[in-house]
Amino acid sequence: MGKPTGFLEYTREEVPEREPLERIRDWEEFHERPAENLLQRQGARCMNCGVPFCHGGEEVDTGKPAGCPIHNLIPEWNDLAYRGLWREAYLRLRKTNNFPEFTGRVCPAPCEAGCVLGIIEPPVTIKQIEWAVIERAWEEGWVRPEPPAVRTGKRVAVIGSGPAGLACAEEINGFGHHVTVFEKDRHVGGLLTYGIPNPKLDKRIVRRRTELMTQEGVEFRTGVEVGVDVTPETLLKEFDAVVLCVGAGRPRDLAVPGRELHGVHFAMEFLAQNTRRLLGEELGKDDVISARGQDVVVIGGGDTGTDCVATSLRQECKSLIQLEILPRPPDTRRPENPWPEWPRIFRVDYGHQEAIALFGRDPREFSVMTKEFLGDETGRVRRLRLTQVDWVNRKGRLQPREVPGTEREIPAQLVLLAMGFLGPDPRVTEAFGVDMDNRANIRAEPRSYATSVPKVFTAGDARRGQSLVVWAIREGREAAREVDRFLTGATDPV
Repeated sequence: MGKPTGFLEYTREEVPEREPLERIRDWEEFHERPAENLLQRQGARCMNCGVPFCHGGEEVDTGKPAGCPIHNLIPEWNDLAYRGLWREAYLRLRKTNNFPEFTGRVCPAPCEAGCVLGIIEPPVTIKQIEWAVIERAWEEGWVRPEPPAVRTGKRVAVIGSGPAGLACAEEINGFGHHVTVFEKDRHVGGLLTYGIPNPKLDKRIVRRRTELMTQEGVEFRTGVEVGVDVTPETLLKEFDAVVLCVGAGRPRDLAVPGRELHGVHFAMEFLAQNTRRLLGEELGKDDVISARGQDVVVIGGGDTGTDCVATSLRQECKSLIQLEILPRPPDTRRPENPWPEWPRIFRVDYGHQEAIALFGRDPREFSVMTKEFLGDETGRVRRLRLTQVDWVNRKGRLQPREVPGTEREIPAQLVLLAMGFLGPDPRVTEAFGVDMDNRANIRAEPRSYATSVPKVFTAGDARRGQSLVVWAIREGREAAREVDRFLTGATDPV
């Protein structure tokens, strides 16, 4: 359990990050490798709780999930890290998490939100310990290819190589089935490659893992778009099962006057293009989206919006504003948001830190609605018309109401829409003819992950809706188990 008195002797110590004004000059990760003695002190703080909510991942009394969705054995590897048994810690971590090098970097750490110590003190730095364990494992050579000893002769196609697709493929391959992953882009990784900026997750980290999977027998076919380059009929004929892990990449749009103006883009267009440039992919001159020298406005206050902020800063934007229609979150939990739920509180993320360091202020403005995009004679966006809103209860639902007299205009030559996602690409779902639910996600049985089409399964954001990387990994693992059950009539627990 770590050190019995550790939670009394030590406080939370954050892993240092590179200075904001330094890191915005490059595309390297902003994290710094934590010192092992620091992490051992954090492992010592773990209390070995009677009910460790950190690795629960299931709904609590409020009906909302709390803790780690993949049920990481957190108290166990916290103790092992405290005792300096790093290889043993890696072996425990590997039992539940296919890709701790991803979650250790990009996960918001619902495990820490569920830490019992967090009721009275800052929680254990679980995420940082996880990151250190897996990087030590890679450096020491403990992470090795693990091809299956026996092949079943069954063939499975996984469509999409994001976190759900990769987790699903790795597990299915481990069961002994042949797995082929189809990816429409040039590089493997999906969201991990094209959706998360390099400073958060270096693409060499993704490549390192997928190269290992190749050595284990997983086949990757890139630049193949299902429904265009290969038909569902062909896949269903050639493979014994198909798993749709295509994500929920259809972006939410903003239907206001001037939306058609040049310079208004979806956030993922901007982020994906920047990654393509870093990866050396060719871009057409007419297609380049650049923040250099521009007044940039990001509409949307979530993680994707923050990534747009950080990327715009590194592209040397002239000014930067991030608009959020919702009110500013509280500094502390409200009664309706109790522990161990994820705390809905005000945070300053890496992109905001960088903007504050460069411009001297937080770029975010809350309770702001965009009413119109204003352009020039060439059809390019030049300004935004905004208004403040307050939120009123109408028939039990909170709705925004414009505040009279608050209209104003701000300059903008680049607008990035980061307002969330509405479901998977309909071209894929329509091609397979799968049923959809009332949220425009692929309908599947909660436990079997089977769609309405025989032999076709689904997992990740395509089924669940927009969510976290760690939830995608969980869904990929569970879908793999059900595919194995479908192919063989039984399965080993994942």
